[in-house]
Amino acid sequence: MLENKTVAFFGAGSMAESMISGMIHAEKVPAQQIYVTNKFNGDRLTEIKERYGVHTMLQKDLPYEEVDYFIMAMKPYGAEEALAFLKDKIRPDQVVVSVLAGISTSYMEEKLNDEQQVIRVMPNTSSMIQESASAMSLGSYTQKRHERDVKDLLACMGEVFIIEEEQMDVFTGLAGSGPAYFYYLMEEMEKVGVEQGLEAKKARKIIAQTIYGAAKMVLEKGEAPIVLRERVTSPNGTTHSGVEALKAHHGGEAISEAVQHAAARSKEIREELEKVAH
Repeated sequence: MLENKTVAFFGAGSMAESMISGMIHAEKVPAQQIYVTNKFNGDRLTEIKERYGVHTMLQKDLPYEEVDYFIMAMKPYGAEEALAFLKDKIRPDQVVVSVLAGISTSYMEEKLNDEQQVIRVMPNTSSMIQESASAMSLGSYTQKRHERDVKDLLACMGEVFIIEEEQMDVFTGLAGSGPAYFYYLMEEMEKVGVEQGLEAKKARKIIAQTIYGAAKMVLEKGEAPIVLRERVTSPNGTTHSGVEALKAHHGGEAISEAVQHAAARSKEIREELEKVAH
């Protein structure tokens, strides 16, 4: 059970905080069994400790022997140094969970001990409210019980999808970066609402509820978005006019480009890091 597991975060950035918040609010991992560490920033650790009641400390002070799952949640360019530091302090039965964009499980296995268990995961920032779309792919030595534990850990934060590692870049483009696309859309819609006389906060709530309701319809009805879109688009009606404007301004192409660029950048980061390492 996760209640009996100890989790340590390497990194105290926004993704780490989203995951910590999701775990605590889902009441799966108690705050007293969560450690958060980074290399230098004591002020950030103090902030996290005061907000969530977790243990915080610098890397050198972490009780490594007590930890079941090490979650690597720092910036990807700090990965090699962190893995070198971690290698001499952990056992093969302890599990390294990577949230590092573009870092493959094989790369991490190479940098750690023989047959070290590594699982790569990708939640998004909606984990803070237990509504993440999270992916996980397994390293070469992952045991079934640890796969189940990590899946349960991610399930504290939302829906979990087990995918092949080669699919992780496109998942990053779709879900890891996806919330930002919707926030950008909402920004633009809010501007129009304000220009047309709505109060900004009211316009924001209207838009958020609309997007939330549309997404919920897809999940609950199980129908393809194109089916739902065509169902609500009457010929020559208001929705038809709006959708035609999106098409005329290449809205679909812009979305496709956004996903493809984010996925390509994930691949580029991996190649850059692995080239430097070798």
